[in-house]
Amino acid sequence: MTLLPETSQALSLQLLADMLRIRRMEEKCAELYGTGKIRGFLHLYIGEEACATGALRALAPEDNVVATYREHGHALLRGLPLRSIMAEMYGKAAGCCRGHGGSMHLFDADRRFYGGNAIVGGGLPLAVGLALADKLQGIARVTACFFGEGAMAEGVFHEAMNLAALWQLPVLFCCENNLYAMGTALARSQSQTDLCAKAASHKVPALKVDGMDVLAVHEATRQAAQQVRAGAGPFFLEYATYRFRAHSMFDPDLYRDKAEIEQWKQRGPIHSFTAQLKAAGDLTEEAFLVLDARAEAEVADAVAYADAAEPEPIEDLLKDVYTPQGSV
Repeated sequence: MTLLPETSQALSLQLLADMLRIRRMEEKCAELYGTGKIRGFLHLYIGEEACATGALRALAPEDNVVATYREHGHALLRGLPLRSIMAEMYGKAAGCCRGHGGSMHLFDADRRFYGGNAIVGGGLPLAVGLALADKLQGIARVTACFFGEGAMAEGVFHEAMNLAALWQLPVLFCCENNLYAMGTALARSQSQTDLCAKAASHKVPALKVDGMDVLAVHEATRQAAQQVRAGAGPFFLEYATYRFRAHSMFDPDLYRDKAEIEQWKQRGPIHSFTAQLKAAGDLTEEAFLVLDARAEAEVADAVAYADAAEPEPIEDLLKDVYTPQGSV
């Protein structure tokens, strides 16, 4: 990891603070899941924080963001209040989706955050649709679509890439390659493991980035988004990353070598970037502790808010759910 000459100390500290916010939120979610306060499926982002952090800080507020079921960090950095996110995790009415969506379906139209999608690859056609609408209206806006490498084995990936390339749509395809999809190594499930080659087969420019390096992610995303925004058509970014926890809280994680996990942890994005900033004289241990304490306090406040929030009233459970006339 190298500090770019144009990277300001303020931006570096913001990126570190963002990664800490995600990490502390996810650690608390794991704890709350263990106590039964968060239920259903829960997919943690621990280890992958540099991807959402570097990418989201490189996008503009008016851009569209489409994410996966591992989207808590993306939602947080997109501007959804942590109180709203945590209440949604609890299934409370104060959540961003009134508790109807839960962990995998965070959504906020005002912030142009379009999910949260439980279907593997489900966000890809949505991103193409959003980008098509913007192009038809002459709006210079990027639609950033996040997905895992497992989604690239789905037919919808190729359909989305094909249409985006044919119509030169302003889509930034952001693949978070954590090597194992749900629980199967990439080489055991896909014959072509060069993901950029798959994008290039659709004549889409592609670039592989170290997804454990927040500055590399930020700079690559900034340049790619700039190109897409200028009307050059879609762009594909592969963030080479790794999740330190299992696929979900239900996953016994028996398909990976423990030594491999520990090896990747040595390249953890938070402690690596912290060490880099300290070596450059841009961060002291005292300043780091202040950032970490702020993150902890934000999480504690969100948990207290979610604990005190009311559940959705029974009479509202079918609100916003389509039912044919006379079926209820």
